[in-house]
Amino acid sequence: MKDQARKQALQARRLAHAAGQGAAALHLETWLRPHGGKVLAGYLPIRTEIDPRPAMAAHDGPVCVPVIEAAAHPLRFRVWRPDAELVPGTFGIDIPAKGEWLEPDIVILPLVAFDASGFRLGYGGGFYDRTLEMLRARRPVLAVGFAFAAQELPAVPVEPTDQPLDAIITERGLTTF
Repeated sequence: MKDQARKQALQARRLAHAAGQGAAALHLETWLRPHGGKVLAGYLPIRTEIDPRPAMAAHDGPVCVPVIEAAAHPLRFRVWRPDAELVPGTFGIDIPAKGEWLEPDIVILPLVAFDASGFRLGYGGGFYDRTLEMLRARRPVLAVGFAFAAQELPAVPVEPTDQPLDAIITERGLTTF
C-alpha cells in the first residue's frame, strides 16, 4: 500500500518540481520568523525535493541538517551554514564536513506525500519517525513538512510508529494540524 502511494506521489512531485516551487520558501521563512533563536533542522534537498535552503539561510538562529549514522538509528544533526563545506554522506546525501552537533527545536521534514490529517510518507527508512519519537520524548519539538501541494494524498497509509506533523508548508501556504 505504501509503495503504490510513494509511486503516485513521486510522479506528482517530479511534475511539480519541473514547474518550480513558487513562494514555498517564502511561506516557510514567514512561518519560521516567530521562532527566531530556536535551533532549526532543515535538509539539503535531493532529486526533486522542494528546496528549504533560502528559508534556512534566513533563519535567525542556529541551523543544522541531518546526518545518517547507521540504518535503523535516529538521525543526528550537524550545524549548517550556506557556505559550509559539504561531503557525501550516507545514500549520497551531502552533509557538512565538520561542525558541532545540535539538537533541534524545529524540524523541517522532506517527504514523498502528506495528507490532511498531518501524516507524511517518507522514503521508507523510518529515520525521521525514530528521530522525532526520540526528540519528543525529551521535550516538545515542532515537525513541519515541506512539500509541493501536488504531493497531498487523500490519506497516507499510517503505522503506529509514524510521527505526525504539526504543520505542512507548500507553495500555496501553511496548514496546521
